Amino acid sequence: MARPAEVAGFGYWSGRDVRVRFRPAPPDAGVVFLRRDLPQPALISATVENRIEAPRRTNLSAGGQTVEMVEHILAALAGMQIDNCEVSLDAAEAPGCDGSSLAFVAALREAGAVEQPALRKQLVVTEVVRVGDGDCWVEAAPSRGGEFVLRYRLDYGSDSPIGRETLELAVTPASFVRELASARTFLLRSEAEWLRSQGLGTRAGYGDLLVFGEEGPIENELRFENECVRHKTLDLLGDLALAGCDIVGRITAHRSGHRQNADLVRALRVEGKILDGRRRSA
Repeated sequence: MARPAEVAGFGYWSGRDVRVRFRPAPPDAGVVFLRRDLPQPALISATVENRIEAPRRTNLSAGGQTVEMVEHILAALAGMQIDNCEVSLDAAEAPGCDGSSLAFVAALREAGAVEQPALRKQLVVTEVVRVGDGDCWVEAAPSRGGEFVLRYRLDYGSDSPIGRETLELAVTPASFVRELASARTFLLRSEAEWLRSQGLGTRAGYGDLLVFGEEGPIENELRFENECVRHKTLDLLGDLALAGCDIVGRITAHRSGHRQNADLVRALRVEGKILDGRRRSA
């Protein structure tokens, strides 16, 4: 990053106000989260080793401290090719904003990026690797031209207002901003009502994310006809960023969630080949 940036909002799950600050970091620092609200600020690297299981989101933990729902921040940084960044928060949960990465992307674009005197590492997929089961899976395969391609198949069934959608995208900063960054979190009204019954998400309203009733989004409008699969692809990108380096390969997902996405990163860390990259870090 050329200079710091800041985004404010509230956490979807907790309802707490939170402010996130993005600061430049030196080469090879990676993405590191900082809880500045704690008496002893905790540093938590955005790596798959620090991921902890949580429903419907990506949480990280290290040194006994946690940051929550960080996948949209990670997607923004990965999509914009910001490799080294300190992300500090004054609460545990990142701001939900509008349920997409758009607010983070806007802040990062305003701050600008600078090239650093180091090559970005690449994790090159050399053979097919698949994790999951017959219902939900995600697979990595070699790419012919050295690109990073995501393909996601969403399937809620023919009787659901969400239905079935497919998206394939070669990820670059331009395609990320154009096709993925503004795609919002979604859920069914039955899921939203259950979460509220558990005391979760009580501050978020229909205008803060996509809630689907029988006829489609409630008190909201789609930004894309296939916005749901775009958001799942956004989440996939954020989870794959836990590799801590660029991925060269084709990633295909079928109804996968955060757990399967992280499992693929772990498998690739074992099966893939890590090389010095062809582009400078930012």
